[in-house]
Order: sequence, then structure tokens, then C-alpha cells
Amino acid sequence: MRRLVALAVGTVAGLVALVAYPTSRNASVDAAADSPAAAQASGGGSSTGGASSADDSDAGTSDGTPDPSADTAGGSSGATDGARGSTGVSGTFTGAAVQTRWGPVQVRIVVQDGRITSADAVVHPDANGRDRQINAYAIPQLDQEVVSAQSAGIDLVSGATVTSDGYVQSLQDAIDQAFS
Repeated sequence: MRRLVALAVGTVAGLVALVAYPTSRNASVDAAADSPAAAQASGGGSSTGGASSADDSDAGTSDGTPDPSADTAGGSSGATDGARGSTGVSGTFTGAAVQTRWGPVQVRIVVQDGRITSADAVVHPDANGRDRQINAYAIPQLDQEVVSAQSAGIDLVSGATVTSDGYVQSLQDAIDQAFS
């Protein structure tokens, strides 16, 4: 009986130590968040056809007030349909760079006559082979879904949830620029 208790306590202690152990990925995210370049990257995107973007961390409008249509949970529910009620809008719009756990994600959309004709993740995590492998299949799926859905109400890609969340947040910012 004592052996079982000792085994259980040892297992729990080992799991706690494993979860709390700082990995190189965690350290690089913390270091990147403290750097001036990361502050610039998360400060917003640029557009060639709309208003400047809001800071991605407050999910608000350009005047700093909360945007009730912003999807702050990072999922696909509640996202605004960018093309709804808008016609004739054309241009290229780049959403704010969204800092995720594995690195920044930034999306650029091309709008022609009020329709999203293409979407592209211009910045995404690629610091290691695993990031490149995941995003090689996830990003094209997300890009295609945007054109099909004509909104940020897209499904997240299984196995790439962190990148998908950042993608949807940056996409929503680009859509807000294009159609507000």
C-alpha cells in the first residue's frame, strides 16, 4: 500500500515538474514579447485601401472603444461577415499582427467589388520544422475557407488551433478595415 501511495505521489510530482519546465519555445515567445520588434509587429497592420488597424490586443475600433462585433474569444463564432451590405469596395487590406503562443500571425486579404478574392497569411510561425510542417497544411486551408465563407466565420484547422486563432483575429481586423 505504501508503495502505491509513493508511486502516485511520485507520478504527480513528475507531471507537475514536466508541465512547469520552461521549454525553448516558451522562452522564445517570452523573449519575443519583450522585444521592440514584437511591439511593432503587434501594433497593427497596414492597408492600401482602408483605415489604419486597431491594436490586436484590445479587439476594439480605431478610436479605442470596444468593437462588439470583434471575435475576442479567438474562435469562429460571432465573427462579422465582412461582405454583408458592402458593394464596390476594392483594395488590399492587412490585418493587425496577432501575437500567438508560437509566434505572430498576420493576414492580408484582397477585396474586389465587395468580395474577398484572396486571403494570405503573410506572417505565421515558422521558427522550427514542426511549425513549418503544421502551417504548410493549415494556412492554405484557412486561406481557401476565407474566400468560400466571405467572412471570418471559418472553421479552425485541427492540429493548428493556435495559428488558426491568430489567423481569425488578424483576418477580422482586415475585414473590419475593408468594410467599415
